[in-house]
Amino acid sequence: MPKAVWNGVVIAESNDTKVIEGNHYFPPESIHREFFQESETHSVCPWKGTASYYNIAVDGDVNSDAAWYYPSTKPEAAEFEGYVAFWKGVQVE
Repeated sequence: MPKAVWNGVVIAESNDTKVIEGNHYFPPESIHREFFQESETHSVCPWKGTASYYNIAVDGDVNSDAAWYYPSTKPEAAEFEGYVAFWKGVQVE
């Protein structure tokens, strides 16, 4: 089962990830929300839409903008709307 791990803690796990452009996108219900804080950061992908970000907080350490998701995708990306992907040192195993 794919897991996202940061600072030694599993922050998401699911058998239903979607791999897009080399990134595992985890279903929204598979993330452990106690480690996620909304960020003010946004970015735009030409085919997916506007991404929103989360800061990851574990044991007092914060990894800013380490997760992203598309709350409202363009039609061609609808299959992973709301799914969460990671970077910035978050390991997906």
